[in-house]
Amino acid sequence: MRRGRFAPTPSGLLHIGNAFTALLAWLQIRAASGSFVLRIEDIDTARSRSEYTRQLLEDLAWLGLDWDEGPDSGGLHAPYEQSLRLESYAAAARRLEEGGWLYSCFCSRAELKAVARAPHGLASEGAAYPGLCRHLTAAEREQRAARKEPALRFAVPPREVVFTDGVQGGQRVAAGSLGDFVVKRADGVFSYQLAVVLDDAAMGVTDVLRGADLLDSTPRQLLLCEALGLQPPAYHHVPLLCAPDGSRLSKRDRSLTLSSLRASGMRPGRLLGLLAFLAGLTDRPEPATAYELTACFEPSRIPRTPVRIPRELWAGLPSVG
Repeated sequence: MRRGRFAPTPSGLLHIGNAFTALLAWLQIRAASGSFVLRIEDIDTARSRSEYTRQLLEDLAWLGLDWDEGPDSGGLHAPYEQSLRLESYAAAARRLEEGGWLYSCFCSRAELKAVARAPHGLASEGAAYPGLCRHLTAAEREQRAARKEPALRFAVPPREVVFTDGVQGGQRVAAGSLGDFVVKRADGVFSYQLAVVLDDAAMGVTDVLRGADLLDSTPRQLLLCEALGLQPPAYHHVPLLCAPDGSRLSKRDRSLTLSSLRASGMRPGRLLGLLAFLAGLTDRPEPATAYELTACFEPSRIPRTPVRIPRELWAGLPSVG
């Protein structure tokens, strides 16, 4: 059975761009009669808020996007909040360290800022870290550890990472553009990359459909899967939904949040029909329920490039028109 998931970070209210990705992830699994998981990615507790978790549960239910396992309904793979899964992340980090995959990084903010002025690596994480601390001697590490708590970085092997994305097609990523990425921050917070890989494996996720802004994370996650002996899921990166001028949608723009659209009187079927049309699944933006749209799901129709909301449809949104 295919298993998919939607895994939002509760750092703000869900907007229509989040709904676009959530709908496609949900349709992919429901069209295949699979199981859908809702997971809350609140590993960075400083950015996460419980009120946003409660609101996103309400917003998804309003849209008609149900889930088989999640923080409110439980399931065989509970807990479904990353903040409650820290022991598994710590155990995996120890395994990686024992296997020689991790090293301590003592770089200061100033040093990392200087690195950021160098040629960039993959876009999602800025400049590729050049391994300044990778070859420190034991004595140097001990000396620096006395002054500063280190972060832990993954030592990327010197080879390409090759994979096929379900939407974006074949991908080849050179090790040099990846850089050695952080697995655990100096403040003790485990990275998104590690947590996601472990959670997807533990929850039996077979398909990860998410926004194209996370395409750059895939080679890092594939390397972690390999190092930990985990079977990676199939990845599908759908385009981002953008404003008519091409700008990215933001959680800070309250006029585009699902809660604001609900309050303005917009019906869920109207929004779902609009999102399905923008995804290329239907010929017209006609109202429909989520389950009615499962018959329309065809991955080959989803565009690869960012989707701009046409101005006439943008103007018709209750809160921005």
